[in-house]
Amino acid sequence: MPAPDAISSEQLARLLGTPKAPVILDVRRDAVRAGDPRQLPTAVAIPESDVSPHYLARIAAETAQPIVVVCAEGHRLSQGTAAWLRHEGAQAEYLLGGQVGWAAAGLPLIDPRKITARDAQGRSVWVTRSRPKIDRIACPWLIRRFIDPQAVFLFVAPAEVPGVAERFGAVPFDITDVTFSHRGDLCSFDVFLLEFGLSTPALNRLAQIVRGADTGRLDLAPECAGLLAALLGLSRMYSDDLAQLDAEMTLFDAFYRWARDATDERHNWPNQNGKPA
Repeated sequence: MPAPDAISSEQLARLLGTPKAPVILDVRRDAVRAGDPRQLPTAVAIPESDVSPHYLARIAAETAQPIVVVCAEGHRLSQGTAAWLRHEGAQAEYLLGGQVGWAAAGLPLIDPRKITARDAQGRSVWVTRSRPKIDRIACPWLIRRFIDPQAVFLFVAPAEVPGVAERFGAVPFDITDVTFSHRGDLCSFDVFLLEFGLSTPALNRLAQIVRGADTGRLDLAPECAGLLAALLGLSRMYSDDLAQLDAEMTLFDAFYRWARDATDERHNWPNQNGKPA
């Protein structure tokens, strides 16, 4: 049973990728982080010098969501930081076993060095072609839910993506000749999973559906056609790309939860008792 004010790796993993995910603060010592720069998905790295009462008071005041604090093994750094955040009024827990325990459980760690563009507020910045349909919605969903919840997305004319990336320091994706784009039979969503080490059964299942919908291979999974129909319909409901992305986040949240929790559930009518299910 978890200790008071603690959360297990299994419990935290169930929250990640959902709208209820907490803010994750990585307070490992600088030397430890230098030796292993990987971090939990969506974690924000806090330099050693910033782990101070004044800084933590500001974090508590600015953060409405629950907070989970992670250090190397779940000892004094994370427990003390979480305790101070609670003192300042935040809802804060520490991760039992720390990052070592998370890794031992076989849960994914991402390399933040893959993000090569951030703004003055520390948000990652991404740019792609306007009028998104499938991959260009799926990838931002993945980024927001598993990489950087505060990520900024710029949608511009296809010919302008390289220039905007250079001028505004953004990472281009889903265009030719860039890291985060199609590779052979894989779509951009697949490549994000590979590059960030986000292979989980649920995300791999979702990736197959996205790949089929995005590349016209609707036979890859029965759900491909449904996802394609929903996304094409939504794309015609919105003229603003960011408003469309906001609306479709919920759709991908639902597909992810199905892929993680509900693939074996079946419904029929009538049921075995002769009554509607």
